[in-house]
Amino acid sequence: MALLLYRLGKFSYRRRWLVISLWLAVLVAVGGSAAAFHGTLSNNFQIPGTETQRIADKLKQDLPAASGGSATIVFEAPDGGFTDGSRAAVTDALKKLQDLPEVRGTVDPFATQAQVDQAGKAITDGEQQLAAGQAQLDASRAQLEAGKAQLAAAEQQLTAAGAPAAVVEAQLGQQKAALAAGQAKLDAGTQELEANKAKLELGKRQAQAASAIRFVSADNKAAVAQVQFNTSINGLAPAVRKQVQEIAHETSSAGVKAFASKEITEDISALFGTAEIVGIAVAALVLILMLGTLIAAGLPLLMAIIGVGVGVGITFALSGLFDMSSISPMLALMLGLAVGIDYSLFIVNRHRTQLLAGMDPEESVARANGTSGNAVVFAGLTVIIALAALVVPGLPFLTVMGLAAAGTVAVAVLVAITLTPAMLSLIGRRIISKRAWAKSEAHNAEPGHEAADIAVDRERSTHGWGGLVTQHPWIALIAGILLLGTLALPATQLQLALPDGGSEPVESEAYQAYDLTARSFGEGVTGPIVAVGEFPANLDAAQAQKLQFDIADKLRAVDNVVAAVPVALSEDRRTAVFQVIPKEGPASASTVKVVAELRGLNGEIKADYDVAMGLTGQTAGNVDVSTKLGDALPPYLAIVVGLSLVLLLLVFRSIVVPLLATGGFLLSLSAAFGAVVAVYQWGWLGNVFDVANPGAVLSFLPIILIGVLFGLAMDYQVFIASGMREAYMHGSSAKEAVRVGFRHAAAVVTAAAIIMVSVFSGFIFSHLTMVRPLGFAMAFGVLFDAFVVRMTIVPAVMYLLGARSWWLPRWLDRILPDVDVEGAKLNRGQAAPAPGELVH
Repeated sequence: MALLLYRLGKFSYRRRWLVISLWLAVLVAVGGSAAAFHGTLSNNFQIPGTETQRIADKLKQDLPAASGGSATIVFEAPDGGFTDGSRAAVTDALKKLQDLPEVRGTVDPFATQAQVDQAGKAITDGEQQLAAGQAQLDASRAQLEAGKAQLAAAEQQLTAAGAPAAVVEAQLGQQKAALAAGQAKLDAGTQELEANKAKLELGKRQAQAASAIRFVSADNKAAVAQVQFNTSINGLAPAVRKQVQEIAHETSSAGVKAFASKEITEDISALFGTAEIVGIAVAALVLILMLGTLIAAGLPLLMAIIGVGVGVGITFALSGLFDMSSISPMLALMLGLAVGIDYSLFIVNRHRTQLLAGMDPEESVARANGTSGNAVVFAGLTVIIALAALVVPGLPFLTVMGLAAAGTVAVAVLVAITLTPAMLSLIGRRIISKRAWAKSEAHNAEPGHEAADIAVDRERSTHGWGGLVTQHPWIALIAGILLLGTLALPATQLQLALPDGGSEPVESEAYQAYDLTARSFGEGVTGPIVAVGEFPANLDAAQAQKLQFDIADKLRAVDNVVAAVPVALSEDRRTAVFQVIPKEGPASASTVKVVAELRGLNGEIKADYDVAMGLTGQTAGNVDVSTKLGDALPPYLAIVVGLSLVLLLLVFRSIVVPLLATGGFLLSLSAAFGAVVAVYQWGWLGNVFDVANPGAVLSFLPIILIGVLFGLAMDYQVFIASGMREAYMHGSSAKEAVRVGFRHAAAVVTAAAIIMVSVFSGFIFSHLTMVRPLGFAMAFGVLFDAFVVRMTIVPAVMYLLGARSWWLPRWLDRILPDVDVEGAKLNRGQAAPAPGELVH
């Protein structure tokens, strides 16, 4: 591999304009494709095959009117509450919304609340009418009974006087007919009264079911309206979302504030915000401080931008073919920028070092590509493996996310090993400042400077952080493990969920909508659960209605359920929809438990009522996603670690180094999880990181963090350990190689880690709140892994183990291919230990 990359570096150096032209052509082609074929990004995290998706598909087929996406707009009145004028403004805005082609309908909160309030009065009036009817029937019954008694007495008197039956019939027949008619009328009245009683009873049950849900707050200061769309929320174009908000905000002329829910306000069309740009600016500053010239600092940034342009451009071009979440290009952007800068930096840094040592520029570029470029390829492969393995859990949105990011990292690797050498050829001596050139040329002119440089290098390796760690390896090892172990403690309380409006920034409209709704109507209203029942065939309207209320009563009996209301029934009365309002918000642990308990009723409801039940909607779907992701974590971790261990075994030809790398990763991963829980779940330092409403952690954060952090951790392991192995292969003792290799890699790895932390930190304050905890986790994960694990624990352990760090069984050494990551084949003229000396 080293020879192949060496030749590729020479080719790119000599054919610089060809390589540059090819990359520019690719960039233009990808940009054009992205502009022409890009689709709409979404935040649809549904998983095919789950109950939520199955019920949603059934609902779309059986009851299309209830299947479109819906969102809420909450209106806040001035201090005096709603007036006739402000109510009219809200109603007018909702009517205007209803005229939009994308809107199926709206629910006017004032009209709906009036119906609910009038239902109570209607029930009272109905009870009074029934009481009056019952009294009238009782009076008629008493009168009829008295008539019957009189008739019987008259008939008895005539019979006693010896009157013939015909005479009795003639005298009393008319009276008997009148009594019979009265009896028939009484029976009809009784039947009608019973029917009205049954109807009133259903009305009472309906009013009872709806009584816990309000559309206008009790203090008359807030009203919540529902907007039903023809398509899913995720399918709404940004222009439609903006139009809906603008129409809602027209109520401000009447003094009414309108706040649209997160589903409407969420604009995922933009990738970059101010915070991300600040992160890149910090990375640029680090590059300038390290490399000393604007040209040298600008080259890794330019390489990263081209890599991201191609990688993310391909992602956008394919977004029209696949349902792609907003996280997919954001993750690709984050990783593409971070690794793109780092990978190019490693090659540029090696080239600069060799130039200053007096090497020919062409040879220097080729050797930098064959050594540092080789490490870049294998480091990139670990990241690609980790990201591509996101296919394994079988979750569509995660598959697209992983492949998009893996593809962007692959492009970053290709840019680093082809375009970077070409640009170095174009830049020439300007990659190093004039002062550094003058100092270097004076030094290289000194006789015997090579031997002196080696001696100075070895002496300096005993100083600095590397020297400190290797002088006190046990202290460094124990302190590092204790630090990461302490930071990892909160991870034991990790709770997962998808974000709701409460996770948005305090100043955002989505958060204000969530907060006002929660305060005025209860947190559960922000995340209702949709229950769907499949009723038996051939029910009449009354039977179906009664069955609806029976099921609603059953659902309402679950702990922490505030209300359960029948909201829709299909024309054939086979599919019924219920809205279940939990006590707390959609991301709370109690709501997750409510979803589980509602599903636990399915068997009982089927046995008692012959009704098959299922849950759907955003809240139930979020629970399904979180559960599925949690179940996918162990096999995913096993696959990623297993494949990467094999790759590291090939790279380092050692049993200890891959195991040490993986163990260190688990420590930094646990510490990153602990930090995420402390900040985003517990709210520690919430003011610093703009966490206004702490809650459960983003459900797919763990699986993405595992993949990304493992890949990046192996990056630093490759660059740190390959320097140590290179020194060991070139004749240093095992312990001396740890110090020398650390000294050679420390500066560039430190800069690379700071750059990566800076880029990721820029996303902590992203305009997309779903990205924020992901940026935080990656930034702190890289911080812990680079500085505590790779630059403290790893050198301490390898120094303690000495030559045993490079132990490999002879039989395994014979069958493993030699990938030559340290570029030994490029230095055949130099003395090197025999291969057998490395095997014990």
